[in-house]
Amino acid sequence: MPTRGSSTIAEMAEARALPAGRNLLFLREEELRLAQDLLFFGYRDFTAGADEILATLDMGRAHHRVLHFVGRRPGITVGDLLGILGITKQSLGRVLQPLMSDGYVVQAPGESDRRQRRLTLTEKGMALERRLFERQRETLMRAYREAGPTAVEGFRRVMRGLMGEDAQASIARLEGPEPESVRR
Repeated sequence: MPTRGSSTIAEMAEARALPAGRNLLFLREEELRLAQDLLFFGYRDFTAGADEILATLDMGRAHHRVLHFVGRRPGITVGDLLGILGITKQSLGRVLQPLMSDGYVVQAPGESDRRQRRLTLTEKGMALERRLFERQRETLMRAYREAGPTAVEGFRRVMRGLMGEDAQASIARLEGPEPESVRR
């Protein structure tokens, strides 16, 4: 007989068969720990392919994040990138300087405010960012196909729920139209 807090195999199978969200108010610690495990292992395996590519270039995940967000928003200001990444100028400088020196990113002053530093990927940077994206794209596509559209929407909701207000604001900016100052 199961002890309090444990589940039989039949109960676990029944819980898996329930529609998403059915028992969310009654999540037990073990279910929450499993979610944490899934996040850790999912992130590890999602980043593994890109990490291999980056390692051959003596780069890491911080370089990948810069390439990703500069690629998503060509002409992004250094200030906006700092806000998205949630890091200091000094930390960004350690990553950005080699990317610029190696010809992956260029920096230009803003048109209306010359103090602004706007970042854009070079052709070399776009090619690397695309290569990294393609490696991870396959993993995402496979997972999304296997999960189905309802699960994909549920995943997006969960991920947004995990984010703080700053991250949610960053996502809203990334999903929204480009600011007029970037389009010029």
